[in-house]
This record gives sequence, C-alpha cells and structure tokens, in this order.
Amino acid sequence: MKKLLLVRHAKAEKDTGGKDFDRPLKYIGMQDAGFMADRLKEKLIVPEYIVASPALRTLTTAEIFADHLGLPAPTTNKSIFEASEKTLLKIINDLPGQYNFVALVGHNPGIAYILQYLTGAAMEVHTSAVAVIDFEIDDWASISKGLGTLAYFSWPNG
Repeated sequence: MKKLLLVRHAKAEKDTGGKDFDRPLKYIGMQDAGFMADRLKEKLIVPEYIVASPALRTLTTAEIFADHLGLPAPTTNKSIFEASEKTLLKIINDLPGQYNFVALVGHNPGIAYILQYLTGAAMEVHTSAVAVIDFEIDDWASISKGLGTLAYFSWPNG
C-alpha cells in the first residue's frame, strides 16, 4: 500500500520585486509550516521521503517539515513548480519504489487539482494545508485517476 502526503507551501511574501520563484515565506508562513508538521507528528503521520519544488517558498516549507519530522533534507524536482495535474501524476508515478509513504510539497492550483484527480475530493487547499491519500496499490507507477482515498486533510485554521 502506498501513501502520499500532499503539502501546499506555507504563506509567502506577495511581491518582493523579484521573480515569483524566489519569493520567501512570511514569518507566519514559517510558523504555520512548523505547526502543521508538529500536528502530523502528533498523529504519527510521518512520511519516509520528501520531494519538493525548488522554489524558495516551497523548499523552505519542505525543509521545515523535514526538520520537525526528523527526516533527511528534501529532494527537489523542478517540474513541480507550476505543474499541471498531468505533470504531478508523472512525478508521483516516478517516485522511488522503496518508499511507501512520500510527501510532495508544491503549489496551487496543482496541489488542489491532483488531490481532486486522485481522490475525487474537491477541497480548498489553503497555504500549509496537508492531505494524506491512501492507495490500495503497491507501486507508484500504477497510481491513476480516482484510485486514492482521502485519509486526512487539515490546514492551520482547520
């Protein structure tokens, strides 16, 4: 059985005068990411591996989760940045087979789209939101539309 933890990056600065890719987290975003990671840890929801967009706000969110959950540094995949659900599905299908529970840290609207695609659940995915999807499948390559079950969903105020 495979499990996927989807995480939307924490709240970032709106306009820093630079590139969107380089937007940092706000202080409240850093707090929210730590809060959500601690919430997962309390519920014993701890992935084995984290893959994240290399965008500053997303990678920082992933690093906070890794630190709070006692995990190795996240791996980055530049395809997650501005990814469609089709691109995110390919990334999920290509996840390393030795891991049964993987976290994917990314951006909206992609995270909301892939959540709905995999589970049928149309959710408003706020910053720092987390969703755990269970699959009755033994390999990442077989994951496809509607095969996941939404097992857990939360965000800092919900």
